[in-house]
Amino acid sequence: MLYAVLCYHDEAEVESWSAEQDQAVVAKRGAVAKDRLRPEQMGPVLRLVPTTGATTIRSSASGELVLDGPFAETKEQLLGLYVVECDALEEAIELAREMKRGEGGAFEVRPLRVFRQGMLPSDKEIG
Repeated sequence: MLYAVLCYHDEAEVESWSAEQDQAVVAKRGAVAKDRLRPEQMGPVLRLVPTTGATTIRSSASGELVLDGPFAETKEQLLGLYVVECDALEEAIELAREMKRGEGGAFEVRPLRVFRQGMLPSDKEIG
């Protein structure tokens, strides 16, 4: 089954990391995934651009609204995600625990359903 490991953190803190700090976090998470997953279990790993680049589409009584910003009501923002294939939810939770170890923020594990397989090349920058 496919799972998304959603990575939440204080965006201002993450954006303040030096390139070395950022690379260390990415390397640590990559090592956990490499140690715990076979290559065919690992899907795309995405980092979202800062929330200043977000657009929210909401329904309202007057129709559909397109708003600049994420309009999250929490201190932490969704900053990126991993797509992984695990045999069970417990395996995905343990993977997320290892990735999060030593870091602030929160990781959320959520089962996925694939509606359509994408065709983007893995090295394409989106945005």
